[in-house]
Amino acid sequence: MLALGRHVSIAGSIDMAFDRAAGIGCTAMQIFVTNPRGWELSDMDEKAISAFRRKAKSTGIGTIAHMPYLPNIASSNPVSHPKSVKSLIGNMERCRSLGIGHLVTHMGSHLGDGKEGGLSRVVDSVNSALDSAKGTMILLENEAGHRNSVGDRIEDLVKVYDEVGNRRLGFCLDTCHLFAAGYDITKEAVLDEMFGILSIDRVFAVHLNDAKKELGSRLDRHANIGFGHIGKDGFRRFLNHGKISSKIIILETPEGPEIGEAEEIGIVREMVE
Repeated sequence: MLALGRHVSIAGSIDMAFDRAAGIGCTAMQIFVTNPRGWELSDMDEKAISAFRRKAKSTGIGTIAHMPYLPNIASSNPVSHPKSVKSLIGNMERCRSLGIGHLVTHMGSHLGDGKEGGLSRVVDSVNSALDSAKGTMILLENEAGHRNSVGDRIEDLVKVYDEVGNRRLGFCLDTCHLFAAGYDITKEAVLDEMFGILSIDRVFAVHLNDAKKELGSRLDRHANIGFGHIGKDGFRRFLNHGKISSKIIILETPEGPEIGEAEEIGIVREMVE
């Protein structure tokens, strides 16, 4: 079955995410496991954890988690970098308690220190987190190419993977970010080249987002599927390339007014041949 859904809210109680996801036809979902705008893990008792696990089993909806906004594992700042690694470890441990196997994190910004330094800190951060937290796999997400970003090139992802080694590390590819970084994913030749560099087997999830801005804009501006520069034909080609449709596919598109959430999921489902 196609593992397809959206990022959904955990407001009220974390198990309610399953109700929201089921209500719009999701077979998979992405959530934050804590306050996305804070550094510290929000409180969560055993009752909430048990409720989440029960609904995961009863609904069959697969879940991945996403890191909060503030941590930056490529940071050259001596204060925020260790806080970012601590946050990564804490989120991994929370995922393990909830039974969530994959945690997506951005590689972040080197803050002007240079890409090589940023990539080195990403490697160190990932190794520290994997040493400290068990079970959960880290999925590094590619970037759109904004100033000082780390991870906008496929080669960056491969470099980190090769230096970390064959551990609990994989990738989440964001289609808007790829397009903004200059990869025209509407073309088979580009997809062949990308996955010739980065094995599709190392990709465990996809953020499926159209792009408001043109190819190579380096701007992370999501659009609804078919309402941006990638377009429905481009997504159909992307989704039916190789093993992509076997991955966990998560929409992070705007909530209307162009299209309803359930309708958008239905359109994507119909694209997969």
